[in-house]
Amino acid sequence: MNAQTRPYRGRFAPSPTGELHFGSLVAAVGSFLQARARNGRWLVRIEDIDPPREVAGAASSQLKTLQSFGLVPDEPVIFQRQLGANHQQALERLLATGHAYPCGCSRSDLPADGIYPGTCRNGLPPGRTARSIRVRVDDEEIAFVDGLQGMQRQNPARQTGDFVVRRADGLVAYQLAVVVDDAASHITEVVRGADLIDSTGRQLHLYRCLGLSAPNYIHLPIVVDEQGEKLSKSTGADPIQRCNATTALRLALRALGHEPPAAKVAVADQLDWAQRHWQLTRVPRGPVAIGVQSDR
Repeated sequence: MNAQTRPYRGRFAPSPTGELHFGSLVAAVGSFLQARARNGRWLVRIEDIDPPREVAGAASSQLKTLQSFGLVPDEPVIFQRQLGANHQQALERLLATGHAYPCGCSRSDLPADGIYPGTCRNGLPPGRTARSIRVRVDDEEIAFVDGLQGMQRQNPARQTGDFVVRRADGLVAYQLAVVVDDAASHITEVVRGADLIDSTGRQLHLYRCLGLSAPNYIHLPIVVDEQGEKLSKSTGADPIQRCNATTALRLALRALGHEPPAAKVAVADQLDWAQRHWQLTRVPRGPVAIGVQSDR
């Protein structure tokens, strides 16, 4: 079955690198509401496979923040670090089928444009030892229809070249882990921020290489501050930190094109209203500027 015929399953997958920021709240709310509108299941996965970047206690704090906004998953929370065996199996399959190969290059070996030139594509050059594992990409277009952004066309060969799926430090890379884990959870639609849309072509390529069914995609607008900077980088302006939960949720819904009636002041009332009135067509496509002062 493809994503259109399978029972709807969505997810929210934060990385525990700090407190949940407002941009992530918008993505969480949007993915939750889309799942409810489709009478589906909503899951939460903590993407904790990068220990050097993880902040102690961040995962627990993020889950508590989600709960304070009424965003409770329909199944037990998944922790990505527990899925290492699945990631390893996928790596072995990619190597065995010739879709992936060992690479002896470091980041400093890349050209100025950052696109991998295929140095180790046909075997490690003399004097080099394997550091990472890369997936081969051909010079071809990958097209997909985003549920909000419309038709998208990407060519990973011209964006990144052959890309890393296992890092030099031995950790599995995000692009592979997210594909393997979404497939294992039978996710039918990925709803996330538009800052991740450029990863979609590479992920669809991996679905194809691994023989897995790909989900549909919806990329929600990025939330920016008054200077146009991504709000996650503007911690001082983050409504989650500066506002109470009811105001922050109203701002999140406003960023998604939905304005609860003034009478809906409690978190539970706002979320209930949003579930009954959610329309993807009302969500803006481009960046949304929002600040605490806009809550009038």
